[in-house]
Amino acid sequence: MILLSGGMDSATCLAIAARRGPVDALTVLYGQRHAREVESARALAARYRARRHVVVDLPVAPLLPSALTRRSARIPSGGTAPGEIPATYVPARNTILLSLALGYAEGHGADRIYLGANAIDYSGYPDCRPEYLRAFNRLARLATKAGVEGRLRFTVVAPLLRLSKADIVRLGERLGVPWELTWSCYAGGRAPCGRCDSCRLRAKGFAEAGVRDPTIRSSPRQAPAGAAGRRTSTASRRLGPG
Repeated sequence: MILLSGGMDSATCLAIAARRGPVDALTVLYGQRHAREVESARALAARYRARRHVVVDLPVAPLLPSALTRRSARIPSGGTAPGEIPATYVPARNTILLSLALGYAEGHGADRIYLGANAIDYSGYPDCRPEYLRAFNRLARLATKAGVEGRLRFTVVAPLLRLSKADIVRLGERLGVPWELTWSCYAGGRAPCGRCDSCRLRAKGFAEAGVRDPTIRSSPRQAPAGAAGRRTSTASRRLGPG
């Protein structure tokens, strides 16, 4: 199964997982300030013919103060200093989401949970680190009936953990990920804002990979530069604009 947010990382994970067989997808509405990415998650689950796509409404945002859960908070756009955890960190979010995924996995006999965590361009989130995932794997085997009985050896699979955003774009290109169906912007809306840290990380990845992001429409004042502007993603060429 896969935790599917609708972003470029989880979309790439979905492409990887779908090559191994039928996939169940879980998307969680935890009370984030917009739900635009759920539209993308549904489109991706349909494109990859997920066996099941479950969208869970878990409105815990009042308990989790963050720039992503408080509409009055400013969304950061200037990056963070080394060692600083950004305002977009949502307290214990991956632990909450992975716990739901673990319950689903045990209930449906799945032993692998795919997660688009990334420790290179990961914006400083502590729950995207390798040591965190190793600890959760131990917890999963200790905290479940199937794990204690040895029937299932639960593993969080994070294939993008040690890849840069550019590496993820290159991998997605090889897998034919439909980038136009993905969403990364923290601000929501009809089009990516291009200013928030998530948009900036995404743009950096596409630019360094020399691939044009099909979710960004060029304008005379903001034309793509260099190789990023000359090449169009293979997924975009095949599937058309989103």
